[in-house]
Amino acid sequence: MQAVVLAAGKGTRMRPLTLDCPKPLLEIGGIPIIEHIANALPEEITEIIVVIGYLGEMIKARYPETMAGRPVTYVDQPQGEGIGTALALVSTKSLLSGRFMVVLGDDLHSPLGFKEALTHESAIVAYKHENPSLFGVIALNADGTLDTLVEKPEFPPTDLISTGAMVLDESIFTYPMVLHEKGEYFIPDMVTPYAKDVPVHVVVTPFWMPIGTSEDLARANTLWAEGAIPF
Repeated sequence: MQAVVLAAGKGTRMRPLTLDCPKPLLEIGGIPIIEHIANALPEEITEIIVVIGYLGEMIKARYPETMAGRPVTYVDQPQGEGIGTALALVSTKSLLSGRFMVVLGDDLHSPLGFKEALTHESAIVAYKHENPSLFGVIALNADGTLDTLVEKPEFPPTDLISTGAMVLDESIFTYPMVLHEKGEYFIPDMVTPYAKDVPVHVVVTPFWMPIGTSEDLARANTLWAEGAIPF
């Protein structure tokens, strides 16, 4: 099974740290963020596809053939066609076969959440957050599967937020990308109609930590040094 890691972003909120280093190579406990992600992937994942863009050659130089013991293939983020996670994912379409996992390349994830997600044909990895309105919030169907992803709602329907990690199948590419008002193409805008046709199980992970700012990175390093990150 394949995993797609989206690692093309510029990491503007991490500057000046990302002026000469791509965000996925910033280290937590001496290990690059993207390697933490690769280490968390279950053994069922036998190939990693990484979408690169900003300073992507540095990622390729660090992991030229393998990442966490798995063969790695690189895809350049399409240029001149807009930006966004959906566009990045679609750029890997020709390399994918059957079910696959997709993960954002700049967060810390528990291996347990990934492992449970793979027990379902399609799944989204969620995290319970005390301030869900700051994130993309998951609305549930009566059976607990995914209904919609609501971006930063004023009145969140649940306390479950999307970590951006999902298990999907190739049929996701039959759903059109939607240009968001922010000028980007986002995966959730493809996943919401997909979830109307394919049950997407909501898996609650015990740990997730987004690394969006230099303060987040410093906190993660402190937690790592204290042994407070549970993997």
